[in-house]
Amino acid sequence: MIEQRIQELKAVIAGNDGRNAADFRFARAVDELVRAVYDDIGEIRLISSRALFDLFVIKVLYVGRRSSHAGVIEYLGAMLDRYLAARELFPVGPDGKMHRLYFSEILDDEKRAQYFRDRYEAYRAYADSALFLSGIFPSTLQRRRPGSKTALRRRAAPLVDRAYYVSTGKTMYRLAAGNGAADDAQGRDTLTRLAEHFELYVDALNEMSERYIMGVDAGVIADHMLDSLNRVRATHDKAALDAARRYAALLDIDASRLRPERTAEEGY
Repeated sequence: MIEQRIQELKAVIAGNDGRNAADFRFARAVDELVRAVYDDIGEIRLISSRALFDLFVIKVLYVGRRSSHAGVIEYLGAMLDRYLAARELFPVGPDGKMHRLYFSEILDDEKRAQYFRDRYEAYRAYADSALFLSGIFPSTLQRRRPGSKTALRRRAAPLVDRAYYVSTGKTMYRLAAGNGAADDAQGRDTLTRLAEHFELYVDALNEMSERYIMGVDAGVIADHMLDSLNRVRATHDKAALDAARRYAALLDIDASRLRPERTAEEGY
């Protein structure tokens, strides 16, 4: 049911490509789906990772930042889902191991050929990983060791931080958009938009990471906790109290203070 409703939202976005259709009803539908993801905290919901990423992208980018390009929404959902498998994040070299390649190495024909079939694939893969890392794991890019020397770089590069990936990621998306293979693959317009508004997408993914991937949406969790406590007050249901305590734990609230003998006014 949730996945079907997410697909309906994506159909609205696709049908209004170039214009943001996130009116009050649309935004409310998105919020209801986000809340539904956190329903029944003691039960594992069978929702595909792709559907969840699509929902979160719609929430933070389409609703939250008024994006209007359906291709970017689709692209980001697919990229996030693909990178759930860590092996997809970095290219595999001749030695069978994953390698994090730097900007200059992608531009080096000899080096690039060891990892990618063509320039387009290399440009897009680098840009995707730069967007993913700076968007989902920004804290890991605060302090990184300098890049090594290469044929095109006589000295080691300065620290590889978030700004480095933003700058080089924008450039790589632009190069991918200018490659002839773009029209047959991800689409020149989508790649161009990713290049032009890279910082906006990083910001949206930062919010997504903080609220939904590396953390939780505190507002939604608090609402569920209060709903559970109201059910306890009305029905004295132990399952509702257990759920309230689990929600409280997610908010770092001392769940031991939620006691069934207390009334709402005394501590619930």
